[in-house]
Amino acid sequence: MSNIVIATRESRLALWQAEHVRALLQEKGHTVSLLGLTTTGDQILDRTLSKVGGKGLFVKELELALEEGRADIAVHSLKDVPMDLPEGFALACVLEREDPRDALVSPRYESLDALPQGAVVGTSSLRRVVLLRALRPDLRIEPLRGNLDTRLRKLDEGQYDAIVLAAAGLKRLGLESRIRVAFDPDTMLPAAGQGALGIEVRADRTELIELLRSLAHQGDWLSTAAERAVSRAMGGSCSMPLAAHARWQADGALRIDAAWGDPEGNAPLVKVHALAQAGDFAQADALGERAAALLRDAGAH
Repeated sequence: MSNIVIATRESRLALWQAEHVRALLQEKGHTVSLLGLTTTGDQILDRTLSKVGGKGLFVKELELALEEGRADIAVHSLKDVPMDLPEGFALACVLEREDPRDALVSPRYESLDALPQGAVVGTSSLRRVVLLRALRPDLRIEPLRGNLDTRLRKLDEGQYDAIVLAAAGLKRLGLESRIRVAFDPDTMLPAAGQGALGIEVRADRTELIELLRSLAHQGDWLSTAAERAVSRAMGGSCSMPLAAHARWQADGALRIDAAWGDPEGNAPLVKVHALAQAGDFAQADALGERAAALLRDAGAH
């Protein structure tokens, strides 16, 4: 192809992700340029995503650029990509995953246990809210929106005692030193697709899809597909406090853990796991759907 145009959000992390994909494509001899866009999700910072339309707010403007032919591909944090893409669009590949864990960031406290009674912790993720409440019901959990730099600034200004962020974003921007502790996934189960990058294209761009296949990490694509299948089967969105994380076992099987909590705190946290061979996407989807069925059987809705 003569020139591949990447549509990207303009936050520092989104630009890092787009530059990363550009470098990978340039290594394969392609000419690549970036088209920076501001999304609705970037503009609405005074309300939680669950109240203004969910994760799709971060991808709609990028999809419009693909549809109009202004861009060829869009690079997304996979956890921001809706489980069902609009008709005419396809997920061309998932790249090798960065650290999928959640991270505690605090200028004063070295761990969640070290936070004093009633400490203020910032997050706008309902998943993190229910998992944090299960670990420390005494904490005051307050909304936190904005890009990664904005969230860190609000923490440093003293608006919070600690905040919880994705470890992947901090590592990608060279901010790993801000991580006090990366939570064990068994303690704070990550979101579906957390730490992974996905590339979206128009479904009719078959030549481009074939070209992008060489960037895929098949193991991470399959494991995140299983995670996304849990969320899809549960009707997952920003308004659902749902976690799903899949890990390959030594024997080649894929284990998926999933958790659901009630944001109002009226029902206990539900955790399940399922295990199966997952050599293709149909098997990965089936594993995720089985985990979702187990969640529903255990009282999640």
